[in-house]
Amino acid sequence: MSRPTLPRPVDSGTLGAHVNAEGTRFSLWAPRAHRVELVLVDDRLRQANLDLEHADDGVWSTFVPGVGDGQRYGYRVHGPWSPEDGERFNPAKLLLDPYARAITGGVDYSGPILDHTAESDYLPDPTDSFGAVPLSVVVAPSPAPTPLERPLRPDELVVYETHLKGFTQLHPAVPEHLRGTYAGFAYPAVVAHLVELGVTAVEFLPLHHFVSEPFAVGRGLVNYWGYNTLGFFAPHGQYSSSGTLGQQVAEFKQMVSALHGAGIAVILDVVYNHTAEGGHEGPTLSFRGIDHAGYYRLTDDLRNDYDVTGCGNAVDTSVGGVLDLVHDSLRYWVTEMGVDGFRFDLCTTLIRDELHHVRQDHAFKQTLADDPVFADTIMLSEPWDLGPYGYQVGRWGRGWGEWNDRFRGFTRDFWRGAVGGVEELATRLAGSADIFDHDGRPGTSSVNFVTAHDGFTMRDVVTYDLKHNEANGERNRDGTDDNRSWNHGYEGETDDRAIIAARHRTARNLMATLVLSVGTPMVLAGDEMGRTQGGNNNAYCQDTPVSWVNWRSAGEWADQTELTATLLRLRAAHPVLRPAAFRRRSEVTDAEGHGLGRWESAWFSEHGTEMSIEQWHDHGRRCLGMYVSDAHEAFFIFFHAGHEPVPVTLPGAPWASGYRVEAHTGEPGELPTTRLSPGRTVEVPGRTVVVFNATVPRRARRATRAG
Repeated sequence: MSRPTLPRPVDSGTLGAHVNAEGTRFSLWAPRAHRVELVLVDDRLRQANLDLEHADDGVWSTFVPGVGDGQRYGYRVHGPWSPEDGERFNPAKLLLDPYARAITGGVDYSGPILDHTAESDYLPDPTDSFGAVPLSVVVAPSPAPTPLERPLRPDELVVYETHLKGFTQLHPAVPEHLRGTYAGFAYPAVVAHLVELGVTAVEFLPLHHFVSEPFAVGRGLVNYWGYNTLGFFAPHGQYSSSGTLGQQVAEFKQMVSALHGAGIAVILDVVYNHTAEGGHEGPTLSFRGIDHAGYYRLTDDLRNDYDVTGCGNAVDTSVGGVLDLVHDSLRYWVTEMGVDGFRFDLCTTLIRDELHHVRQDHAFKQTLADDPVFADTIMLSEPWDLGPYGYQVGRWGRGWGEWNDRFRGFTRDFWRGAVGGVEELATRLAGSADIFDHDGRPGTSSVNFVTAHDGFTMRDVVTYDLKHNEANGERNRDGTDDNRSWNHGYEGETDDRAIIAARHRTARNLMATLVLSVGTPMVLAGDEMGRTQGGNNNAYCQDTPVSWVNWRSAGEWADQTELTATLLRLRAAHPVLRPAAFRRRSEVTDAEGHGLGRWESAWFSEHGTEMSIEQWHDHGRRCLGMYVSDAHEAFFIFFHAGHEPVPVTLPGAPWASGYRVEAHTGEPGELPTTRLSPGRTVEVPGRTVVVFNATVPRRARRATRAG
């Protein structure tokens, strides 16, 4: 059956509820509806219904005098009940405005929230859903947050992925009534930790208003992570300490201003690929009731959802009105809510065409590239979905950073001894040039990470070989079994000091590899202080201490905190450690163009000579020296994953005239603190990363390549 052709809004900027001095104009894009009613709800939960007027572009609208800020409302959309045509209109179901700036109330999962009967997914249920579903809220315009003093350059970006609630829920310095809220995250002690650590951007797990899935609620759990969006313009109401009738908007803006005042950018993890309605068997709360085939990808028979997200539905950005919704939402968060960037969950879904084929020239990308509002906006892609050809890592082009799962997998494997040789280590340290160094892309294209919200924390990577998800209620069958972790000989926590020391060392090595690699580093919140989830690698439903940051245990992992801060300070202070472009095998020159006899990038063995072909192909090799340089400074960083110490000869002239250890992942006192001469041999302990600051002369004689 052919897909319906739907008119596109002439001006999608008019959609939603817009307040002026006289009242509020309400507009809804419902291109195949026969009638649309606006439902105004007062403080006593009484309804007043008003009919909207229809325009040729599928937009229904009306102006209501005297209605303003804080007014609760919804829509009833009339039309055919014809699932075979992708039409599931049911005016008994009160619907949210897709453009609502705030949402109040929740979902009663035992209420009449389905558009169909219990007997059949294809028969309409006439029971009114009022009282069992959330309501939209009118929000008056207000000033945007204080902006950053200047946008961050890509090479300055250090991303800190965090859950807003979980980060402050147990924070001892945050007042109890503010914990887990926007105001709590803006609290001075919280912001101070981020500044002292050295991160430059906070990437929040979803803050668009979301609800839990029925199956999670049925087990007495919730959707804690928030990847189940219901409103693309509304900040999540439950994270507000001040109210949900628009107060969440003001509180969100205050948080953004506080972070911007500290020089920290705000990135939102956004979920435009699917919605909280799930498949057609799920609740009808907004989009499905407005136009099932309009908002969602459907199978050829138009009766069922075409799901490439694993969440029951997939938003269809090949439809003009839906693409406008996503674009308008992004513009709103930048221009009015002060957001500096976005990480797009399952981003490949957003670049599928009307035939569900993946298109890197999709209008979604073109629209963002053409809009000057996004000129300085950080765009990060999770470059895959679950559909055909969904894995698109390395293909997003200039202007995009991409989550690099190859970096995560290899880094874990290298430090647990599961790979041989150092060829791929060099590739990952160099920004995964095999994936991203093409078409003029910058060296910051790879978003490097070892851990993320989905999977083990870094402490759990070094503590558990197996997942322990029993608390999720699925008999430990959920979550991946591909953890690439190493428990160091004992599963779980232990009092054995040797095992504890070894785990700390490996965690420090993982963090050092992350921060010192070319690309954009992403640190998972709490990894700098030993946060654990007790081996749960799928804690999406754990709004409990399992997921919350335990600030009281941070002292036990002070070594990790100190190392992370030290490395991030080095990265910030020395541009050579955060190159904007991929490094080349080219000679460094001074301001006058004179060659300095050294290269901006070189790889060394432990003998102080550049790696030979035989050494590159040695699968038993466990150590590698990385030399990076510009006209002003240089660093020599040695990675040693072997268990036994190795004597390392420091490269001689013209690479450096002296060396000094700036940081290392060993124990205190294991490395010298004095200035070291070229050619000096330093014993590097087993399983250690050492960062040497290499002193270079302003002008060195052109020299023959060493080795």
